[in-house]
Amino acid sequence: MTLITARHPTTPETDATTAAETDATTATERPAPARKTRGAGLGVLLALLATVVWSGSFVATRDMADSVPPVQAVFWRWIVALVAVAPFAARPFWRQRKAIRRHLGFVALASLFGVALYNTLVHQAGLTTSASNMGMIMAASPVLMAVYARLGGERLGARRLLGMLTAVLGVLLLVGRGSLAVDFAAGDLWMFAAALSFATYSAMLRRKPAGIDGLAFLFTTFALGALMLAPAYAVSLAVQGGFPATTGTVGPLLYVGVMSSAVAFFAWNKAIGLIGAARAGVVYYLQPVCVALLSYVLLDERLGLLGVSCMALILGGVALAGATGARAGRAGTAR
Repeated sequence: MTLITARHPTTPETDATTAAETDATTATERPAPARKTRGAGLGVLLALLATVVWSGSFVATRDMADSVPPVQAVFWRWIVALVAVAPFAARPFWRQRKAIRRHLGFVALASLFGVALYNTLVHQAGLTTSASNMGMIMAASPVLMAVYARLGGERLGARRLLGMLTAVLGVLLLVGRGSLAVDFAAGDLWMFAAALSFATYSAMLRRKPAGIDGLAFLFTTFALGALMLAPAYAVSLAVQGGFPATTGTVGPLLYVGVMSSAVAFFAWNKAIGLIGAARAGVVYYLQPVCVALLSYVLLDERLGLLGVSCMALILGGVALAGATGARAGRAGTAR
C-alpha cells in the first residue's frame, strides 16, 4: 500500500513570507556587530590592565630578589592569590568540580606552565638581571605565541615574519649589550625560559574546556601550582632558611599575590577568551615601556641609548607583527 502525502502549493507570496521569516530568524541568531565591538573593546582593556599590573610585578620581583629566595617568593605569592580569590571562586569551583576532575590533565598542565614554572623563572631571573631587561625580554613572548599559532595551522605573512625578526634582533642586541656575539647573563636566559612558558600557557587558554568558568579555572590552577611548588619550597626552607617578614618583603608579596596573580591573571584569561592570544599579545607589547618607566622611577635603573634603541626595535617589530595579526582577526570577524 502506497501512502500519498499531499503537497501544499507554493505561491510567490508564501515564498516571500518564508524567506522573510528565515531572514528574521537568521538575524536573531546572528550576534549583533555592536556587541562584538563592545566585547573586543573590553578584551583590549582587560589585556591592558593585566599588562600594566604585570609591569609592576617585574619591579616588585627585582626589588625583593636579594631578600626572598625565588621559590619561597613564588610559593607565598600563590598562597596569597588563593586567599584573595577564594571568597569569589570557592562556590564556582565546587559547582564545577566534576568538569574540573574530567579535564584535570589539561588544568594541571596549564598550572605547570602558567603558575609554577613561569613565575619561578621570573623570580630566578630577578637575581641576575635588571627589571628593564626582564620586561623587554618578556616582550618577545608574543612572537612565541605567533609561532604556536603557526603550528596550529595559522598562516604567517611576510610582514609578520619581518616584525618577528625585528623584535628578536632587538632582544639579542639588548642581552648582547649592543653586539650580536651574545654573551647571555644567567638572568637573561631565565627570562627567555619564562617567556616560552608564558607563551605556552597563553596558547593553551584558547582550548580551555567550556564547562569551567574563569574563576573556577583560576582557583584550580593557583591551588595546583602551589602544590607543585610545595616540595621545592620545603627544600629551599631547609637549605636557605626563611626570610624576614618586613614591609620590604610583605608589601611586594601582597602586590604580586593579589594584583599580579589574582587580578592580572583573571583579566588576561578573560581577554584571551574575548579577543584571542594574538590580539591580546599586541597589547602586551606595551609592557617593556611600562617596566622601563617604573624601573626608572622606583629603582633608578637607567636604560641609556642602547636600551632605548633596543626598546624601539622590539616595539617596532612586535607592532608590525601584531598589526598584521589584528587585521587578519578583523577580516575573520567580518566573514
